[in-house]
Parts: sequence; C-alpha cells; structure tokens
Amino acid sequence: MQSWTRRKFLVATPGLLALGPLIPSTFGATSHTVRRGDTLSEIAVRYGTTVNDIKRSNGLKSDLIKVGQKLNIPQTEAELDTFKKEFSKYRINRSKWKYIVTHHSAIKNGNAKIYDKNHRRRGMQNGLAYHFVIGNGIDSGDGQIEIGSRWKNQLDGGHVRSSHVNQHGVGICLIGNFQETRPTTKQIASFSALVDLIGNYHLGGNFKYTAHKEVDKNHTVCPGRYFPLKSMHERFG
Repeated sequence: MQSWTRRKFLVATPGLLALGPLIPSTFGATSHTVRRGDTLSEIAVRYGTTVNDIKRSNGLKSDLIKVGQKLNIPQTEAELDTFKKEFSKYRINRSKWKYIVTHHSAIKNGNAKIYDKNHRRRGMQNGLAYHFVIGNGIDSGDGQIEIGSRWKNQLDGGHVRSSHVNQHGVGICLIGNFQETRPTTKQIASFSALVDLIGNYHLGGNFKYTAHKEVDKNHTVCPGRYFPLKSMHERFG
C-alpha cells in the first residue's frame, strides 16, 4: 500500500449524505457487573450510553454503585435488528479475521462514499481502505454505520502499514479528529455494538482488539487522545 499522510489520505468533499442503519447501543450486552473502581460515567462511555439512561434503566436515584451490583444497559432492539438484518446479507469468512482495529479520520467531514472516491483517486484498487465507517452527523448520520465493499466482499483492508494486519484485521473508522474533540455518544454506541457483533457474536470472541497507533507504533496517534481506548480495551480485551 502506498504511504500517505492521514490528512492527505482522507481529504473530503462535504455535502454528500449516505443512507444506513443506526445503532444506538450495544449488541448482546444487556447487563454489566460493577467492578472495583467502576463509575457510572466510565460505564456509560464503555457501552456508548449516558449516565442518565443507565440510572433511568436501573431506577437509580444517585450515582452511587456497589461492587458486584448488576446494571441493565439500555438497548433499542428494533434498531439493532434492522442493522443485523443488513449485516446478515454478507457471508463472513470467520477464519480470516483475527483483529479489529480502531481508527479516526482525523478530519470532521466525510462519509464512506466520499472516502471511497478519494482512496480510489489515490490508487487504491478496492477503494475505501476501511471495512466500516461510523458517521458524526455532518456528512452522514450521527452514529450511522456504513458497510464498505471490503467487508461485503471479505477483502483485505488497506488501513495500516502492516500487511499481516491488513489481511486479517477489520478496519473501523469513526469520523472526526479525536486529538481535538471527543467522539459522540452515538458513535461510541455504534462502535461498541459493531465490535460486539463482529468479534463476540460472529467470531466467538476469537479476535484481538487494537488501535491504529498500537499496530503502527511511532507512526500515528490514531484514533486520537480523546478516543476512550482504555475503556474499549477493558471491555474487549
């Protein structure tokens, strides 16, 4: 894969909208057992929901939680089912995928169609380097998951320097520059749900969760300082 700077790689033309499902919460995660050191705010970030929604779902009057306490994590099953039906159209090569890799776009504009066009212009034969793109509400919906052609056709990614990880790693890009701002609650909800669906449901938990900067060490800060990487590792390993 030819080397490009991330900003050059993802130059976007605003104004295009893409259609696709939204995932407001996590797939298959209906409860959380409180561990020592947990707070409601950290749990909310991990599952892509809000403190108020967790409190409302569990009838909590304060932010006080206890070790061993089980919390219901709110979900919207109808919208999850919509995405799962779309997702199920594609036959998954379960033996191929070993990694799930997080990225940010490092720019606030764009969607899968825009990035696909740009990546083809840069000489990438299979277009969009990622398997999935999650919108931020500017050029696609907030939390909107777009399925790229590389996932539909079970093709190698083009999202990291490592050919091994490109061959076996699912690339998920959240739109935004998380060196400067935080991902939206809906983006984290969709991301968490997508990793659950791919990694825990379809791959049976047999995957390594990682981030771009952990794969290409000393070459990038992606997915940025404000992406909750620690919380995602606590959840996915």
